[in-house]
Amino acid sequence: MTSALKKDYLRIASVNVNGLRAAYKKGMSAWLEPREVDILCLQEVRAPDAVVRELLGEGWHILHAEAEAKGRAGVAIASRSEPVATRSGIGDDYFATTGRWVEADFYVTDTAGQTSQLTVASAYVHSGEAGTPKQDDKFRFLDVMSTRLPELAKHSDHALVVGDLNVGHTELDIRNWKGNVKRAGFLPEERAYFDRFFGEEIGWKDVHRGLAGNVDGPYTWWSQRGKAFDADTGWRIDYHMATPGLAAAAFSAVVDRAASWDTRFSDHAPLVVDYRL
Repeated sequence: MTSALKKDYLRIASVNVNGLRAAYKKGMSAWLEPREVDILCLQEVRAPDAVVRELLGEGWHILHAEAEAKGRAGVAIASRSEPVATRSGIGDDYFATTGRWVEADFYVTDTAGQTSQLTVASAYVHSGEAGTPKQDDKFRFLDVMSTRLPELAKHSDHALVVGDLNVGHTELDIRNWKGNVKRAGFLPEERAYFDRFFGEEIGWKDVHRGLAGNVDGPYTWWSQRGKAFDADTGWRIDYHMATPGLAAAAFSAVVDRAASWDTRFSDHAPLVVDYRL
């Protein structure tokens, strides 16, 4: 698979930046500039469109869905190649102005010169709160995802949903899973959605888990409290979810975990995956 950079693979990175302005003040550009990312997907952008474009700078085609509620949510896709089509929203008007889902279609060419269409979505699922309307919204969003994933699989040759999905699917995905079974993010009802996403019914693949194997983590988020980062007491809640053919083309998945607590630019670490079709 090639991009505008003419590499023989496509590098796609996803990161919840916990506020793009704050992330850049904490050194995000020092991570991004040498990383040779072809498609960069952001969540919790929490910035006006003009600020997003100013911070990312030249050389990016930017699709950004800003949340109507100022200082909340916001998702973006920044790409080195220009997309052939873009869409904002997941298909339910209830979420139309919440800044939680954007999609972009790209033409990609494999090593044999064959061109196919790839759809990439940047998603930010609600964090939720058990037993509250926030959790109701989260379940509603996951319901719409259950409908949208099969539609995307039919829409393009390859489809990929990345982002902060705010659910740890299995016990391997949360260091302290026993203490979180009644908390949003590890509720059995939430995890059941991911059973469907990655099971026979919907049939998508968890790219990172497929490459990492049955190991603890690798985690992508750590609480700001206590020594969670230093002790690697984290959660794996940032995903690359792919249709089977694309998942099979993934050959490298890396969590760009900062060297130390004080050098992080977000409470999430970037998840970077390379694909070669």
